[in-house]
Amino acid sequence: MARLTERKALITGGASGIGLATTERFLFEGADVVVLDRDAEGLERQVTKLDGRFEPNCFGIEADVADADSVAAGIEKALAVMGRIDILVNAAGVNVFGDPLELDRDTWRRCLAINLEGAWHCIQAVLPGMLAARYGHVVNIASVHGHRIIPGAFPYPVAKHGLIGLTRSLGVEYADRGIRVNSISPGLIRTPAAEAWLAQCDVQERQRQIELLPCKRLGEAEEVANTALFLASDEARFINATDILIDGGRSQVYHL
Repeated sequence: MARLTERKALITGGASGIGLATTERFLFEGADVVVLDRDAEGLERQVTKLDGRFEPNCFGIEADVADADSVAAGIEKALAVMGRIDILVNAAGVNVFGDPLELDRDTWRRCLAINLEGAWHCIQAVLPGMLAARYGHVVNIASVHGHRIIPGAFPYPVAKHGLIGLTRSLGVEYADRGIRVNSISPGLIRTPAAEAWLAQCDVQERQRQIELLPCKRLGEAEEVANTALFLASDEARFINATDILIDGGRSQVYHL
């Protein structure tokens, strides 16, 4: 039997990258999936493609996780088509890096609004239904930046540290009411954002980034999706308020 048969999942940022890989994995494992994404064109393209490949249902809803009202409206639509939400994966995110003293207020707010508050907006919207059912799994996609700090990455690590803190706090808060909240911290994963960044680097820097990884390769979005699947399944029912690093071991190695 598929591992998510008859489960209802909502995945944010599901039109690309880790969110898309997770959507595909969940559909393969039998879940009906609603994808929330602010990229209307990408959302329609990917959902049309996925809906034709898998027997479970796949729906796309345009929503901006940074806007609580947009999220509430999107999840209301999701509940209308699925009836309930058993699993929430917060994969929507954006890389924001800048000099702390030059960072403007709007950029600071955008980083926190998407990478931290967006997950909270979605959790707030689905939590009442999960509590009523006394069943629900939340998986937040954090980052290795929530564990290790490197120069030039501000303010992204601030938001990701907050997201891991949100995960742990809510996981403990609702543990005795059937809710689990965990997070995943990916390192350098082959996503459109990472590939765009690497494309701006010269050949030597691209090779240096790969050499910093003990396994000497980038991670794949599917590898993160597999971990999200495990955490969202009942196989992980005693794992709660926990973060799992997926970085090929890079954060464990001292670098000059």
